[in-house]
Amino acid sequence: MKTSNAGGTVIDEPQTQGATAKAAVKPAVETRSGTSKSATKEATIYIDGEFYSEANAKISVFDHGLLYGDGVFEGIRFYNGRVFRLEEHLERLWDSARSICLEVPVSMHDMTEALLETIRQNDLRDGYIRLILTRGVGNLGLNPTQCKRPSIIIITATIALYPAEMYRKGLTVVTCATRRTNPAALNPAVKSLNYLNNVMARIEANLAGADEALMLNDQGNVAECTADNVFIIKHGQIFTPPLTAGALRGITRAVAFEIAAELGVKITETNITRHDVFIADECFLTGTAAEVIPVIKADGRVIGSGKPGPISTRMIARFREITRATGTPIYS
Repeated sequence: MKTSNAGGTVIDEPQTQGATAKAAVKPAVETRSGTSKSATKEATIYIDGEFYSEANAKISVFDHGLLYGDGVFEGIRFYNGRVFRLEEHLERLWDSARSICLEVPVSMHDMTEALLETIRQNDLRDGYIRLILTRGVGNLGLNPTQCKRPSIIIITATIALYPAEMYRKGLTVVTCATRRTNPAALNPAVKSLNYLNNVMARIEANLAGADEALMLNDQGNVAECTADNVFIIKHGQIFTPPLTAGALRGITRAVAFEIAAELGVKITETNITRHDVFIADECFLTGTAAEVIPVIKADGRVIGSGKPGPISTRMIARFREITRATGTPIYS
């Protein structure tokens, strides 16, 4: 494997608002409010065409999304009054739904309007959206034909997946024993409500005192982390597992490809082993919630200098510039 070096950029604070930093082994931090206006206001949640207060937002215990994890979802970020890569997220939601024979009950235009209005109802300009499509209410049987109409749930919140200092200092990761789901069982390309595979890996990271877990596929190659795509840098070039390795078609992953091209850094999709991660000059992860974040240690091995490298740093800085300036406007 080969790569080239590039000049560095100072990493500023991550783009989160109103979120409280937590310990490294408890990274997912979500809060209801992101502005002073909404600091004491209860969240407003969209369910099937209606808005409900947080206390009154309820679903049936017979919803197959709850009973069987039968459904799909998207996590979407918005920055500075704009939803980032909304079209790409909705397209992936529709693709996931089509793959499991789940019909989205509204048009993409109407879904967009519902999502934007949910953000407006919560008076937010920066935050995170959880868009959920469940199979809907059925009986206790597994058969999805018992569910007559899918349900749509839209929740907004502020989020900080990792504390601010980790974007400056980097994460530690461990390889977990839990293997990534084989595409022949449940294709990782489907962003399913059944995330137990990832949850089990997350538990292993917690027990090891690490910030994230590397998940391998059945061939022993790196697939992804529990909620992030993986990139390594060697001799100035970037390498990342192909989607066929079990990696999710990440929206932020695609942005990383765009940024690399813009910076003139070659990026290659290829199988990656733990050894490749250990000997990398740099490593970083990408994800909607995590954004772009460096990794400085894997399974006790220091990666590169043990500090975020110059290419990772440039990728992070450029990603923040893009998210601040682009996206679907929320407020007219």
